[in-house]
Amino acid sequence: MLKFVKQNLENIDGVSIYPIVSLLIFFLFFIGLFLWVLTAKKEHIKEVSNIPLEDQLKSDQP
Repeated sequence: MLKFVKQNLENIDGVSIYPIVSLLIFFLFFIGLFLWVLTAKKEHIKEVSNIPLEDQLKSDQP
């Protein structure tokens, strides 16, 4: 099946740009995510990391 898809894609002009663009988008997304994690405020990280614990504590109380 892959042979048929590959054969059809080889006949399209300019199709080789799509894998390059998708790889570029992939890396830009994760580089942006990495930079956001490095620059995130510690208070925000602590607040978000305690959300599941706060919900569990509220449900355990009578």
